[in-house]
Amino acid sequence: MSDFFARTRQSISTGNRGVGVLCRCFFGTTLRFRVPVEMVGWGCLDDKTHPYFSQTILASCIVVFLEAKDMGIYDFKVRDIFGKSVDMHEFQGKVLLIVNTATGCGFTPQYEGLEALYKKYKDRGFEILDFPCNQFASQAPGSDDDIHEFCRSRYDVTFRQFSKIDVNGDNESPLYTFLKSQKKNGLTGSDIKWNFTKFLVDRDGNVTDRFSSFISPEKIEARIEETL
Repeated sequence: MSDFFARTRQSISTGNRGVGVLCRCFFGTTLRFRVPVEMVGWGCLDDKTHPYFSQTILASCIVVFLEAKDMGIYDFKVRDIFGKSVDMHEFQGKVLLIVNTATGCGFTPQYEGLEALYKKYKDRGFEILDFPCNQFASQAPGSDDDIHEFCRSRYDVTFRQFSKIDVNGDNESPLYTFLKSQKKNGLTGSDIKWNFTKFLVDRDGNVTDRFSSFISPEKIEARIEETL
């Protein structure tokens, strides 16, 4: 957890626009404030609306809040593929496999293996959370409805699907900011490298494993079985 907060503090101290992610996570938008006259003497600020100042203050407050409550995976909210807000608390006590997917990728046939795992283990408290992402070679260009229809008609997908998101960068999903802070990609950093990266989460909300795109669903079945 400390790495998550350290990276957030670094973003705040350097004025990184990525801190806007935290604002959007909690308030749905990036808020701005009027800079008080009293603060002009603190540095380079003037009595005008500053594009980053509000993000810095707000994100600082959010970090203090998160540390105080030891934020975990169940504290996030996401939007499902039908546009409905979903509280991650809904999945508390279950084993989760969280996957960023694409419909036009060489790994897209992994949907078949994912569905097989879901059908085999869902009655034991196993859930797959599918987050489409168009950041890798634009391989998920369709709308949420298009993606859902493709998955149902081609692979008979019945596990939970969510609205298309970014998994890297300034507009990345706060859930993925958290996931990446818990399990990095070996020595190459925390960023997601390609479609069908998979995170395994145990019943207590701990991110236990991260699997690359090249690791097929069949190859992680034993690990899922252990976690269940």
